[in-house]
Amino acid sequence: MNSGRLAGLAAITVTSLLWGTTGTAATFATDVGPLAIGAATLGIGGLLQAAIAVPALRSSREALLLQKRTVIVGAIAVAIYPLAFYSSMHTAGVAVGSVVSLASAPLASGVLERFVDKRPLSRWWMLAAALGVLGSTLLCVSKIDGQAGSTTHTFLGIALGLVAGATYATYSWASHRLISDGIGRAASMGAVFGGGGLLLMPVLALTGAPLLTSPGNVAVAAYMALVPMFLGYLLFGYGLTKVPASTATTVTLTEPAIATVLAVLIVGERLSALGWTGLIVIAAVLLILTLAPTNSARASEATLAAVSGRREAA
Repeated sequence: MNSGRLAGLAAITVTSLLWGTTGTAATFATDVGPLAIGAATLGIGGLLQAAIAVPALRSSREALLLQKRTVIVGAIAVAIYPLAFYSSMHTAGVAVGSVVSLASAPLASGVLERFVDKRPLSRWWMLAAALGVLGSTLLCVSKIDGQAGSTTHTFLGIALGLVAGATYATYSWASHRLISDGIGRAASMGAVFGGGGLLLMPVLALTGAPLLTSPGNVAVAAYMALVPMFLGYLLFGYGLTKVPASTATTVTLTEPAIATVLAVLIVGERLSALGWTGLIVIAAVLLILTLAPTNSARASEATLAAVSGRREAA
């Protein structure tokens, strides 16, 4: 494995660890709704991404205008994702919401790459994706079995999680496509996440008042916007310059594992032996992606060609 791909996998793994804390952190703002949490975290985080990328956005303005359809699709997906994600966790619990959202993302990302980008997917990726879905399903089933009295809420949370997974895959694909088309990482991420942040501002204005009612709520919002979202997406953007979006979203299957462990240790949610088995299977996914070869020689060469020689200022 080349050092660039290993660095990309490491950056995305750290990102997923940071993201895995968001569901538990949100539980400390008990009187704040999921729409406000989602709009604040990714809305503010997205605008910060755009703010630090202003020079890159200016220099890449013409290229971004030529790719405006991809930017718009990515921005809309960024705006929808946190609303669906945090609503899913609020409705079905931290573990189930995280698991479904992240487990469905690699499949959606793979479909986009296969049918939109016409990029072949390797057998290693398909194995990792299948194991990731299996592990996540085990986690989800273990939680449903433990919450028989709230089946309706659980299935509503699952539906919202599927929306979150699809939009997560979409903005990951859009960002990676802009980068692969020669637009710098800072400009690509700044355009997609800045646009999504702008779209989330009306939602924040309508629902965000409870965020200011206590120092604890302010602290939760600040942590989630600055650490998992702002810092996390800086690392995620770096990772997308090194690996395809399908690989990136598959690596982030470690997020629901972290979220589940934190939900058990801190929030007090319970996990059965079936759920712990799911965590072990998800750990195997990361091991496979770390040790396996890239999708294909041609795809690897294309990725390297798109990234080489491009070291723009943040």
